[in-house]
Amino acid sequence: MYSKMNPRNSARIVGILFIIATVTGVLSFVFGPDLTALDYLANLAINENKVMMGLLLNFTMAVAIAGIPIFMYPILKQHNEALAVGYVGSRIIESVLIMVGSLTLPLLLTVSQEFVIAGSPETSVYQTLGTLLLAASEWTFWMGVSLVFSITAVILNSLLYRSNLVPRWLSGWGLIGGILYLITGSLGIFGFTFGDIYAAPIALQEMVFAVWLIVKGYNVSAIASPSVSTGGNKEE
Repeated sequence: MYSKMNPRNSARIVGILFIIATVTGVLSFVFGPDLTALDYLANLAINENKVMMGLLLNFTMAVAIAGIPIFMYPILKQHNEALAVGYVGSRIIESVLIMVGSLTLPLLLTVSQEFVIAGSPETSVYQTLGTLLLAASEWTFWMGVSLVFSITAVILNSLLYRSNLVPRWLSGWGLIGGILYLITGSLGIFGFTFGDIYAAPIALQEMVFAVWLIVKGYNVSAIASPSVSTGGNKEE
């Protein structure tokens, strides 16, 4: 189905999906529940709409992320099938992790409601459950949005740079941004925190890349004469 789609139309869809994924991700923090507050467990019960909004936005982001490699694969596989498959697989993993993390929101809401009904005791099993669910949410989102996402960025921009499907200044920018975010995200495992500033280069590059695909599309000459490779090295 997708292999028969016009590359120009496919590029537009991919660009739109990138924008949807980014916008919904940002909106989930703006309109979703605040899980960083000390009294989050008591506040969730009175902010059910925010919980549901956060769930909807996160699921929309996950679906958009999963759709990106589906529409890109027919183009990417013409240049390096192994990397194309790796990109599809890693983005699907990212999407699944985001969905799993999102499912903790309604569970936290239920625990919060029971916590309030119980009179908000200072020490209770509800607080323990809330802490565990919050930790699960943080870890799955960190793995998906930070670690796996940066790996997908490195894979995609490596392939784009080698294939010249988009200008190399754009894919090179994405490659550097992805590597930077991968390094800082990986160091987070050991307790090192660097803030969101190191996510800015790849975040901005993705939006420029999305607009480029919508307006310009892929490099026509690169599509017309692809260099196919099933392994790590591209055959000239």
